[in-house]
Amino acid sequence: MLRIGLSGGIGAGKSAVSARLAELGAVVVDADRLAREVVAPGTPGLAAVVDAFGADLVLPDGTLDRPALGRRVFADEEVRRRLEGIVHPLVGQRTGELIAAAPADAVVVHDVPLLVEKRMGAAYHLVVLVDAPVETRLARLAELRGMPVEDARARIGAQADHETRRAAADVWLDNSGDLATLAGQVDRLWRDRLVPYEANLRAARPAPRPVGAPVPYDPAWPAQAARLAARLELAAGERAARIAHIGPTAEPGRGAPDVLDLELTARGPDDPAALAPVLREAGFPAVDGSREFASADPGRPATLSVRVDGAAAP
Repeated sequence: MLRIGLSGGIGAGKSAVSARLAELGAVVVDADRLAREVVAPGTPGLAAVVDAFGADLVLPDGTLDRPALGRRVFADEEVRRRLEGIVHPLVGQRTGELIAAAPADAVVVHDVPLLVEKRMGAAYHLVVLVDAPVETRLARLAELRGMPVEDARARIGAQADHETRRAAADVWLDNSGDLATLAGQVDRLWRDRLVPYEANLRAARPAPRPVGAPVPYDPAWPAQAARLAARLELAAGERAARIAHIGPTAEPGRGAPDVLDLELTARGPDDPAALAPVLREAGFPAVDGSREFASADPGRPATLSVRVDGAAAP
């Protein structure tokens, strides 16, 4: 299955993107929804929250007073961490169950508000971020949720800033316009990238590499390579001594074909071919059964060579 991490700052439009992806056929695992489920009336999660923060947070109908808890949490980082320590493990357990139950050919979209803050990007094949200007988000939160401006600003301030989100994003969706424009971006992403990526991944088939003349140097290449390297490092674990961005795109200022070249140095004496299954799962199937690998993602061409630490280059 193809695993997509979806995030965005509060009021940016993440829920609209999630809903559209579900309409298109994605299996959506909504962390916010699960966070509500694990503290529903009668659950161990609600009991733990009450023990930690007081019974005054329970409304007469037995449900958690989420706005009141939110005001406490977003005003005090220590309180927020205590709450996360209760809720996140419960949400993580349920998330694992839902993803494991998805079909093998699914595009699974994990909708996670704190994906960037928790540095979770390496766990997904792609990270999709939706964003909008702060003032637009404030206006939406006031209009759609009735949230006071002070509360909205506090929540926005507690989340990752624009630059940090940009660095974490493989796909950036601009929601500064209307919902129809946003839906068009999501539809193109689904059709042109997510569906073919899933098919390539399931078939263990690299995506076609672009053919053409070199393009001007792209300042985004190093960050793109770093995200791919983080995924490969997580997949390979201790078997990877290091992963480096090499080749023409690693040379600042130099134009090159728009293909990222990576090199994984494996700890000897294992056969590099032993890494093939985990690299394939991470989105890099082997090229014709060799020790060369290439990305299955049609939206980000990349190659990966594997060598053993201390061995001469083949």
